Amino acid sequence: MAAWELKRLGFIGLGTMGLPMAVNLAKKLPGVTLYAYDISREAIEQLQAGANNDRVVACEDASEVASSVVRPTPEPLLDVLITIVPEGAHVRDVYLNEATGVITASLAKKVLIDCSTIDTATSTHVAARLQERDPSVAFYDAPISGGSLGAAKGTLTFMVGSSEDSPHWPLLKHLFEQMGKSIIACGAPTMGLYAKLSNNYCSAMIALATSEAMNLGMRSGMDPRVLARIFGASTAQSTICDKWCPVPGVVPDAPSTHGYQGGFKVQLMQKDLSLALEAAQTVGAKMHLGSAGLDVYAGAARDPNCRDLDSRVVFRYIGGNEEWMKTP
Repeated sequence: MAAWELKRLGFIGLGTMGLPMAVNLAKKLPGVTLYAYDISREAIEQLQAGANNDRVVACEDASEVASSVVRPTPEPLLDVLITIVPEGAHVRDVYLNEATGVITASLAKKVLIDCSTIDTATSTHVAARLQERDPSVAFYDAPISGGSLGAAKGTLTFMVGSSEDSPHWPLLKHLFEQMGKSIIACGAPTMGLYAKLSNNYCSAMIALATSEAMNLGMRSGMDPRVLARIFGASTAQSTICDKWCPVPGVVPDAPSTHGYQGGFKVQLMQKDLSLALEAAQTVGAKMHLGSAGLDVYAGAARDPNCRDLDSRVVFRYIGGNEEWMKTP
Protein backbone atom coordinates (compact mmCIF):
# COMPACT_ATOMS: atom_id res chain seq x y z
CA MET A 1 0.00 0.00 0.00
CA ALA A 2 1.44 3.37 -0.99
CA ALA A 3 2.19 5.91 1.71
CA TRP A 4 0.03 8.34 -0.23
CA GLU A 5 -3.42 8.18 -1.70
CA LEU A 6 -4.28 10.22 -4.78
CA LYS A 7 -7.85 11.39 -5.26
CA ARG A 8 -7.46 14.68 -7.11
CA LEU A 9 -5.05 15.60 -9.88
CA GLY A 10 -4.67 18.89 -11.74
CA PHE A 11 -3.55 19.13 -15.38
CA ILE A 12 -2.84 22.33 -17.32
CA GLY A 13 -1.95 22.36 -21.03
CA LEU A 14 -3.79 20.15 -23.50
CA GLY A 15 -1.76 20.61 -26.65
CA THR A 16 -0.25 18.01 -28.96
CA MET A 17 1.53 16.29 -26.07
CA GLY A 18 -0.58 17.31 -23.08
CA LEU A 19 -3.92 16.07 -24.38
CA PRO A 20 -2.95 12.40 -24.88
CA MET A 21 -0.99 12.49 -21.61
CA ALA A 22 -4.06 13.71 -19.73
CA VAL A 23 -6.27 11.15 -21.48
CA ASN A 24 -3.97 8.36 -20.30
CA LEU A 25 -4.06 9.66 -16.73
CA ALA A 26 -7.85 9.97 -16.76
CA LYS A 27 -8.27 6.44 -18.13
CA LYS A 28 -5.59 4.68 -16.07
CA LEU A 29 -6.15 6.18 -12.62
CA PRO A 30 -9.50 4.85 -11.41
CA GLY A 31 -11.01 6.85 -8.59
CA VAL A 32 -8.97 9.96 -9.39
CA THR A 33 -10.76 13.13 -10.51
CA LEU A 34 -8.81 15.16 -13.07
CA TYR A 35 -9.22 18.95 -12.92
CA ALA A 36 -8.08 20.37 -16.24
CA TYR A 37 -7.54 23.71 -17.94
CA ASP A 38 -6.49 24.83 -21.40
CA ILE A 39 -7.11 28.04 -23.30
CA SER A 40 -8.89 25.88 -25.90
CA ARG A 41 -12.34 24.75 -24.83
CA GLU A 42 -12.25 22.23 -27.68
CA ALA A 43 -9.20 20.58 -26.08
CA ILE A 44 -11.10 20.19 -22.80
CA GLU A 45 -13.98 18.58 -24.66
CA GLN A 46 -11.57 16.23 -26.44
CA LEU A 47 -10.12 15.23 -23.07
CA GLN A 48 -13.57 14.53 -21.64
CA ALA A 49 -14.47 12.46 -24.71
CA GLY A 50 -11.16 10.59 -24.68
CA ALA A 51 -11.38 9.77 -20.99
CA ASN A 52 -14.86 8.30 -21.52
CA ASN A 53 -15.80 8.83 -17.88
CA ASP A 54 -17.21 11.55 -15.65
CA ARG A 55 -13.98 12.16 -13.74
CA VAL A 56 -12.71 15.09 -15.82
CA VAL A 57 -13.71 18.52 -14.52
CA ALA A 58 -13.16 21.61 -16.69
CA CYS A 59 -11.71 24.67 -14.93
CA GLU A 60 -11.63 28.32 -15.99
CA ASP A 61 -7.97 29.08 -15.22
CA ALA A 62 -4.83 27.78 -13.51
CA SER A 63 -5.86 29.19 -10.16
CA GLU A 64 -9.09 27.19 -10.20
CA VAL A 65 -7.20 24.00 -11.04
CA ALA A 66 -4.77 24.57 -8.18
CA SER A 67 -7.59 25.41 -5.78
CA SER A 68 -9.48 22.26 -6.78
CA VAL A 69 -6.68 19.83 -5.96
CA VAL A 70 -6.98 20.27 -2.21
CA ARG A 71 -7.11 17.70 0.54
CA PRO A 72 -10.50 17.23 2.19
CA THR A 73 -8.60 15.71 5.12
CA PRO A 74 -5.08 16.58 6.34
CA GLU A 75 -3.52 13.20 5.51
CA PRO A 76 -2.61 11.10 3.62
CA LEU A 77 -3.96 12.71 0.43
CA LEU A 78 -1.62 14.78 -1.72
CA ASP A 79 -2.24 17.82 -3.89
CA VAL A 80 -0.67 17.25 -7.30
CA LEU A 81 -0.63 19.46 -10.40
CA ILE A 82 0.99 18.73 -13.77
CA THR A 83 1.65 21.41 -16.38
CA ILE A 84 2.88 21.23 -19.96
CA VAL A 85 2.84 24.44 -22.00
CA PRO A 86 4.91 25.66 -24.98
CA GLU A 87 7.31 28.28 -23.61
CA GLY A 88 8.89 29.75 -20.49
CA ALA A 89 6.61 32.79 -20.64
CA HIS A 90 3.60 30.49 -20.46
CA VAL A 91 5.07 28.65 -17.46
CA ARG A 92 5.59 31.97 -15.67
CA ASP A 93 2.01 32.99 -16.39
CA VAL A 94 0.49 29.67 -15.34
CA TYR A 95 2.34 29.62 -12.03
CA LEU A 96 3.03 33.24 -11.12
CA ASN A 97 0.18 35.34 -12.53
CA GLU A 98 -1.16 37.14 -9.45
CA ALA A 99 -4.73 37.07 -10.77
CA THR A 100 -5.12 33.63 -12.35
CA GLY A 101 -1.95 31.70 -11.53
CA VAL A 102 -1.24 28.71 -9.35
CA ILE A 103 0.48 31.03 -6.86
CA THR A 104 -2.89 32.51 -5.88
CA ALA A 105 -4.06 29.16 -4.44
CA SER A 106 -2.97 27.46 -1.25
CA LEU A 107 0.44 25.92 -1.91
CA ALA A 108 0.80 23.98 1.34
CA LYS A 109 2.52 20.66 0.59
CA LYS A 110 1.50 20.76 -3.06
CA VAL A 111 3.52 18.72 -5.55
CA LEU A 112 3.90 20.72 -8.75
CA ILE A 113 5.30 19.02 -11.84
CA ASP A 114 6.22 20.97 -14.97
CA CYS A 115 6.72 18.83 -18.09
CA SER A 116 7.32 21.84 -20.36
CA THR A 117 10.61 22.20 -22.23
CA ILE A 118 11.80 25.66 -21.23
CA ASP A 119 14.95 27.52 -20.21
CA THR A 120 16.48 26.50 -16.91
CA ALA A 121 16.49 30.09 -15.60
CA THR A 122 12.70 30.30 -15.82
CA SER A 123 12.26 26.96 -14.07
CA THR A 124 14.58 28.05 -11.26
CA HIS A 125 12.81 31.40 -10.92
CA VAL A 126 9.33 29.86 -10.78
CA ALA A 127 10.40 27.30 -8.18
CA ALA A 128 11.98 30.02 -6.04
CA ARG A 129 8.92 32.27 -6.19
CA LEU A 130 6.58 29.44 -5.24
CA GLN A 131 8.79 28.34 -2.35
CA GLU A 132 9.01 31.92 -1.13
CA ARG A 133 5.23 31.90 -0.93
CA ASP A 134 5.17 28.53 0.87
CA PRO A 135 8.36 26.58 1.71
CA SER A 136 6.43 23.30 1.87
CA VAL A 137 5.64 23.31 -1.85
CA ALA A 138 7.63 20.95 -4.09
CA PHE A 139 8.37 21.86 -7.72
CA TYR A 140 9.84 19.39 -10.20
CA ASP A 141 10.97 19.85 -13.80
CA ALA A 142 10.09 16.70 -15.77
CA PRO A 143 10.35 17.30 -19.53
CA ILE A 144 9.44 14.47 -21.88
CA SER A 145 10.58 12.82 -25.08
CA GLY A 146 8.76 10.51 -27.46
CA GLY A 147 6.63 12.83 -29.56
CA SER A 148 2.90 12.70 -30.11
CA LEU A 149 3.07 9.00 -31.00
CA GLY A 150 4.68 8.21 -27.65
CA ALA A 151 2.20 10.43 -25.82
CA ALA A 152 -0.74 8.62 -27.39
CA LYS A 153 0.72 5.16 -26.78
CA GLY A 154 1.87 5.95 -23.24
CA THR A 155 5.51 5.23 -24.06
CA LEU A 156 7.11 8.60 -23.26
CA THR A 157 10.46 9.11 -21.59
CA PHE A 158 10.40 11.37 -18.52
CA MET A 159 13.59 13.19 -17.53
CA VAL A 160 12.98 14.25 -13.95
CA GLY A 161 14.84 16.96 -12.05
CA SER A 162 14.95 14.82 -8.94
CA SER A 163 16.89 12.06 -7.27
CA GLU A 164 15.37 8.70 -6.43
CA ASP A 165 15.91 9.64 -2.77
CA SER A 166 13.23 12.33 -2.96
CA PRO A 167 10.28 11.57 -0.67
CA HIS A 168 8.01 12.22 -3.66
CA TRP A 169 9.81 9.85 -6.04
CA PRO A 170 7.37 6.92 -5.60
CA LEU A 171 4.47 9.25 -6.40
CA LEU A 172 6.26 10.83 -9.37
CA LYS A 173 7.19 7.43 -10.76
CA HIS A 174 3.63 6.13 -10.33
CA LEU A 175 2.16 9.10 -12.22
CA PHE A 176 4.73 9.03 -15.00
CA GLU A 177 4.27 5.28 -15.51
CA GLN A 178 0.68 5.98 -16.58
CA MET A 179 2.08 8.07 -19.45
CA GLY A 180 5.49 6.62 -20.21
CA LYS A 181 7.86 3.67 -20.13
CA SER A 182 11.20 5.23 -19.23
CA ILE A 183 11.25 7.25 -16.01
CA ILE A 184 14.71 8.62 -15.34
CA ALA A 185 15.78 10.53 -12.24
CA CYS A 186 18.35 13.08 -13.41
CA GLY A 187 19.57 14.01 -9.93
CA ALA A 188 18.58 17.57 -9.04
CA PRO A 189 16.36 20.53 -10.00
CA THR A 190 16.77 21.67 -13.66
CA MET A 191 18.78 18.54 -14.52
CA GLY A 192 15.71 17.17 -16.27
CA LEU A 193 15.69 20.24 -18.49
CA TYR A 194 19.41 20.01 -19.22
CA ALA A 195 18.89 16.37 -20.17
CA LYS A 196 15.96 17.21 -22.44
CA LEU A 197 17.76 20.05 -24.20
CA SER A 198 20.77 17.80 -24.75
CA ASN A 199 18.50 15.10 -26.17
CA ASN A 200 16.61 17.44 -28.50
CA TYR A 201 19.80 19.02 -29.75
CA CYS A 202 21.05 15.57 -30.70
CA SER A 203 17.68 14.56 -32.17
CA ALA A 204 17.49 17.71 -34.29
CA MET A 205 21.00 17.23 -35.66
CA ILE A 206 20.34 13.55 -36.46
CA ALA A 207 17.06 14.41 -38.24
CA LEU A 208 18.80 17.04 -40.34
CA ALA A 209 21.78 14.78 -41.10
CA THR A 210 19.42 11.92 -42.00
CA SER A 211 17.44 14.23 -44.31
CA GLU A 212 20.59 15.41 -46.05
CA ALA A 213 22.03 11.90 -46.35
CA MET A 214 18.75 10.52 -47.69
CA ASN A 215 18.53 13.38 -50.17
CA LEU A 216 22.08 12.64 -51.33
CA GLY A 217 21.39 8.95 -51.88
CA MET A 218 18.01 9.53 -53.52
CA ARG A 219 19.41 12.09 -55.96
CA SER A 220 21.97 9.49 -57.01
CA GLY A 221 19.11 7.15 -57.85
CA MET A 222 18.81 5.03 -54.70
CA ASP A 223 15.50 3.85 -53.25
CA PRO A 224 15.10 5.47 -49.79
CA ARG A 225 13.79 2.19 -48.40
CA VAL A 226 17.07 0.56 -49.30
CA LEU A 227 18.95 3.46 -47.77
CA ALA A 228 16.92 3.11 -44.57
CA ARG A 229 17.80 -0.61 -44.41
CA ILE A 230 21.47 0.21 -44.89
CA PHE A 231 21.39 2.90 -42.21
CA GLY A 232 19.58 0.52 -39.87
CA ALA A 233 22.27 -2.13 -40.30
CA SER A 234 25.21 0.28 -40.21
CA THR A 235 26.69 3.13 -38.21
CA ALA A 236 24.01 5.61 -39.37
CA GLN A 237 21.32 3.70 -37.42
CA SER A 238 19.06 5.91 -35.32
CA THR A 239 15.58 6.03 -33.84
CA ILE A 240 14.92 8.99 -36.13
CA CYS A 241 15.50 6.89 -39.25
CA ASP A 242 13.86 3.76 -37.83
CA LYS A 243 10.66 5.34 -36.49
CA TRP A 244 10.51 8.99 -37.63
CA CYS A 245 12.11 8.80 -41.06
CA PRO A 246 12.00 12.24 -42.71
CA VAL A 247 11.30 10.71 -46.13
CA PRO A 248 7.59 10.06 -46.79
CA GLY A 249 6.60 6.45 -47.43
CA VAL A 250 9.56 4.77 -45.73
CA VAL A 251 7.99 4.32 -42.27
CA PRO A 252 4.18 3.91 -42.50
CA ASP A 253 3.42 5.45 -39.08
CA ALA A 254 5.87 8.36 -39.35
CA PRO A 255 4.41 11.89 -39.66
CA SER A 256 6.30 12.34 -42.93
CA THR A 257 4.14 9.64 -44.53
CA HIS A 258 1.03 11.57 -43.52
CA GLY A 259 1.97 14.97 -44.86
CA TYR A 260 4.16 15.66 -41.81
CA GLN A 261 1.02 16.00 -39.70
CA GLY A 262 1.35 15.40 -35.96
CA GLY A 263 4.71 14.78 -34.37
CA PHE A 264 6.82 17.63 -32.99
CA LYS A 265 6.26 20.97 -34.71
CA VAL A 266 9.22 22.45 -36.49
CA GLN A 267 8.93 25.77 -34.65
CA LEU A 268 9.09 23.90 -31.34
CA MET A 269 12.29 22.20 -32.46
CA GLN A 270 13.62 25.62 -33.40
CA LYS A 271 12.77 26.80 -29.88
CA ASP A 272 14.44 23.82 -28.23
CA LEU A 273 17.57 24.19 -30.34
CA SER A 274 17.78 27.82 -29.36
CA LEU A 275 17.35 26.90 -25.69
CA ALA A 276 20.04 24.22 -26.00
CA LEU A 277 22.50 26.75 -27.41
CA GLU A 278 21.65 29.16 -24.58
CA ALA A 279 22.21 26.37 -22.05
CA ALA A 280 25.52 25.53 -23.71
CA GLN A 281 26.69 29.09 -23.22
CA THR A 282 25.83 29.00 -19.51
CA VAL A 283 27.98 25.92 -18.93
CA GLY A 284 30.72 26.70 -21.46
CA ALA A 285 30.00 23.85 -23.90
CA LYS A 286 31.09 24.24 -27.54
CA MET A 287 28.36 23.42 -30.08
CA HIS A 288 29.93 23.59 -33.53
CA LEU A 289 26.91 22.23 -35.42
CA GLY A 290 24.33 24.22 -33.49
CA SER A 291 24.22 27.54 -35.32
CA ALA A 292 24.04 25.96 -38.77
CA GLY A 293 21.33 23.57 -37.65
CA LEU A 294 19.35 26.33 -35.99
CA ASP A 295 19.42 28.33 -39.25
CA VAL A 296 17.79 25.41 -41.09
CA TYR A 297 15.05 24.86 -38.50
CA ALA A 298 14.40 28.60 -38.23
CA GLY A 299 14.07 28.82 -42.01
CA ALA A 300 11.68 25.86 -42.08
CA ALA A 301 9.63 27.39 -39.25
CA ARG A 302 9.17 30.55 -41.33
CA ASP A 303 8.35 28.65 -44.54
CA PRO A 304 4.56 28.43 -45.02
CA ASN A 305 5.06 25.00 -46.62
CA CYS A 306 6.72 23.71 -43.44
CA ARG A 307 5.42 25.71 -40.48
CA ASP A 308 3.19 23.87 -37.99
CA LEU A 309 4.31 20.52 -39.41
CA ASP A 310 6.48 17.84 -37.83
CA SER A 311 10.10 18.95 -37.47
CA ARG A 312 11.30 16.21 -39.84
CA VAL A 313 9.79 18.42 -42.54
CA VAL A 314 13.33 19.76 -42.91
CA PHE A 315 13.58 17.08 -45.62
CA ARG A 316 11.04 19.11 -47.59
CA TYR A 317 12.80 22.37 -46.72
CA ILE A 318 16.13 21.19 -48.16
CA GLY A 319 14.44 20.11 -51.40
CA GLY A 320 14.00 16.39 -50.81
CA ASN A 321 11.87 14.45 -53.27
CA GLU A 322 8.60 13.59 -51.51
CA GLU A 323 7.11 12.09 -54.67
CA TRP A 324 9.79 9.46 -55.15
CA MET A 325 7.22 6.62 -55.25
CA LYS A 326 5.62 8.22 -58.30
CA THR A 327 8.89 8.56 -60.17
CA PRO A 328 9.06 6.07 -63.07
